[in-house]
Amino acid sequence: MTNNSINSDQRSKVIKLLPGFNCGICGYARCDDFGYSLLKNGTDLGKCRFLYQEVFNENKNELEEILREENIIPPEKNPIGLLDGYEADFVLNPLSGEHSCREVLYPFTKKELKKGDVIKYRPLGCPIIHFAKILNEDNGLITVHMIGPCHRIDEEVEFDYMDIGVCMVGGFEGVVDGKLPDVGETVRFLPGHCMMQKVHSGVVVQLVGKRAIIEGIDLKVWAPPIKG
Repeated sequence: MTNNSINSDQRSKVIKLLPGFNCGICGYARCDDFGYSLLKNGTDLGKCRFLYQEVFNENKNELEEILREENIIPPEKNPIGLLDGYEADFVLNPLSGEHSCREVLYPFTKKELKKGDVIKYRPLGCPIIHFAKILNEDNGLITVHMIGPCHRIDEEVEFDYMDIGVCMVGGFEGVVDGKLPDVGETVRFLPGHCMMQKVHSGVVVQLVGKRAIIEGIDLKVWAPPIKG
């Protein structure tokens, strides 16, 4: 929905929240032209790439709130976990070209693990068996992304896997779909690939644009479920 009556205070507030670099990447020569188009034509806020840098995180959130108040963008609805009915702050989607969010695992096995290995394991607290490919190994910690049971590297190519039993999930890395959190914030999130569609919790330790690293993962979410 667009707004045909824009007062000077609205426009001034929006312009002050924009980066002010006048870079032209958004398609407008100046930030004030982009700000006017946000209010007048409902231009996509995502065209300003700088707003997705951590330093402009608060500005972006304020701009989204203004645009919601003006009915230019729809009210935000938080995702709900299907298994437990908890409300998440956002969905964490995979990095480009990957099947799932990256996970950092603490394996309890004494088997030697290396980059490129395919493993079968069960996350501590989760009843679902996972298949994953190791992307990195660092002093006993492994970073993986899922390739099964929903995905396989290639269904027509057989591959060997190593069964390493139960692993503790220490961290997630992926792309935030929803309101960007703050670094250090404890969040409830829904991994986009989660087969149970269960809300997880953790602490945001790094945020670059929409790419977030969340650690201290817990499947116990201390919040009441949403009542239908």
